[in-house]
Amino acid sequence: MQLVEERPARPLPIRITPLIDVVFILLVFFMVTSRLLPLDYLELDNQTRTSSATTGEPVPELTVLTDGKIRNDAQTLPLADMIRQLQASGITEVKLATSAETALSRFTTALTGLTNAGIESHWKRQTTPGQP
Repeated sequence: MQLVEERPARPLPIRITPLIDVVFILLVFFMVTSRLLPLDYLELDNQTRTSSATTGEPVPELTVLTDGKIRNDAQTLPLADMIRQLQASGITEVKLATSAETALSRFTTALTGLTNAGIESHWKRQTTPGQP
C-alpha cells in the first residue's frame, strides 16, 4: 500500500542566469585582451615610378655637410643649387644622410627644401658610437 503518490517525471528547468554571467565574463575578457586595429600597420605604396631599383637606376645619395652644403658623389653645392640640378635632371627621389658632426637644424633645412621642391627624401639617422 502506497500512501503518497509518485510525482510525475518532468524535466528540470535549465537555469539561464549563470550561463549569461559566464558569457558576459568571457565577452569582457576578449574585449580587454584583443586589439581593434593592428598596431604594426603597414601601408604599401602602389604607385609606379619611372626610376626605381627594379629599373636599374639607382637613387642618388645626398649628404648634408656641417656647413649646410649638400654633397652628391664628388660634387658639393649649396642646397638651392643642388635642388635646381636635381630638378633639371628629373630626379624626384633621393636618399638623404648627414655627416657625423652635422647639426639637426642643417638637416631639417635640407629636408624641408627638398620636400618643398617636390623631391621625396628617404633618410636614416646616423648616430655616433655611444649615443642611443
